[in-house]
Amino acid sequence: MASQGPKSAAMLLLVVNLALYFIIMVISGWAVNHAIENTHESASVLTIPARIFPIYFPIGNMATGFFIIFSLLVGVLGMAVSLLGMYNVMQWSASSLYAASTSSLGIWALTVLAMGLACKEISVGYTGSNLRTLEVITIIVSGTQLICTGAIHVSADSVAANARRMLGGRV
Repeated sequence: MASQGPKSAAMLLLVVNLALYFIIMVISGWAVNHAIENTHESASVLTIPARIFPIYFPIGNMATGFFIIFSLLVGVLGMAVSLLGMYNVMQWSASSLYAASTSSLGIWALTVLAMGLACKEISVGYTGSNLRTLEVITIIVSGTQLICTGAIHVSADSVAANARRMLGGRV
């Protein structure tokens, strides 16, 4: 029963990340839908280089398009990785925890990329309240995902060390 503390902490972090990635997915999905609906009117007055892109984001600034697309990608993949991580943490074996840690590290790298684009969008200039919310949640989820990755990896190491100790060092 000594392993219930790290297991519940990892599950709590995964549930928090699942909720945050869902919020990211909803807001960025709304932004993509808003951009698609308003592209024809907004992009018709633009010059040739900006008119080439199939989706023009009338909200935000010039960094908004990249940020929204990466946020949508991170939201969908983050939800999938969080659900996979919950399944692997429920199994609580060294191999499943290492798999959860590896996938968690991969989605953290993508989340940091989206966070960098959010920081760039903040530094470029004014955005609306929905985009500011998306920027803040993206920055928060990059920190919680890092903590979650660390918690799962430490738990995997302790489970593997416990298995080696129980087998008398033969593993």
